[in-house]
Amino acid sequence: MSIVNIASYKFVSVPEPELWREPLKDRCIALELKGTIILAPEGLNMFLAGERPSITAFLEYLQTDPLFEGRFEELEVKESFSENQPFGKMVVRRAKEIITMRHPMTPCPSKKRAPAVSAQKLKEWLDKGHDDDGREIVMLDTRNGFEVELGTFNDAKSLDIEMFSEFPEAVQKLNAEQQLAEKTVVSFCTGGVRCEKAVLFLEEMGLPKVFQLDGGILRYFEEVGGAHWQGECFVFDDRYALDPALQPTSKIRPKE
Repeated sequence: MSIVNIASYKFVSVPEPELWREPLKDRCIALELKGTIILAPEGLNMFLAGERPSITAFLEYLQTDPLFEGRFEELEVKESFSENQPFGKMVVRRAKEIITMRHPMTPCPSKKRAPAVSAQKLKEWLDKGHDDDGREIVMLDTRNGFEVELGTFNDAKSLDIEMFSEFPEAVQKLNAEQQLAEKTVVSFCTGGVRCEKAVLFLEEMGLPKVFQLDGGILRYFEEVGGAHWQGECFVFDDRYALDPALQPTSKIRPKE
C-alpha cells in the first residue's frame, strides 16, 4: 500500500491561527498531500494522506520551520496505510477549538496534559479485570453514537451523543447513575484528541482516578491489536472504518 495516512494533534498556544493557514495549505499542495488540518488558538488537529516522502517532508516542515517556533518538535503521529488516496481535497481551516466541546477548561489542555494510560498497560488491566490497585475499570467511549455502533471496547459505557459538545451533560448524568468515583475510568476516542478534554472535565467533576487511552483507538490497534475490542473503528476519510489490523473494512461511506 503506497499511501500513508497520518492522524495527529497537539494542544499548544497558537496566538494567530490565521497566519498559519495559507502556508500550511500551500506546503501540503506542493507535496501533493490531501486531508484536513484544523487550526485554533488551542492548537492543531490534522488528518493527512500521501506518499511516504511527502508525509516525511511535511512533518519535518512542521517540526523545523521558524514559522511554528518549535511548537511541534514532539508531535506524536498515528499511521495507517491504504492503496488509494482517501481524501478528495486539501482543507486547512480556522476554528474556535480543534475539537468542539464548548466548555472552558481550567487548566486548558495546552497547559496541562490529561493523565494517560498506555495501550499495553490498558490491555494488562483488561486482561486482569481490574487496575493495578484492584479497582474496577470503566471504559468510557467519548465518541458519537454512530461511531460507537461500528465498534467499541467490550462492555464500554457510551453516552448516546451526536456531537462532542454534548459530552459534559451526558457524562454527569452517567456519573449520577454509575457512581464513577468509585472506579477507575479510562476514556477513549479515535485518536485521543477528544479524551484530552474529556479527562480534564472528569477531573473537574472530582473523579479521583481517570485516564485517557494514550493515542486513542488507533494507537491501541497499532500496539496491541484487537484484544477486548469488538467491531471496527470509524475514521474520518473515505476508508470509513478500520479493523484492528488497521486495514480498511468493506463498509462504504454513506452519501451525504
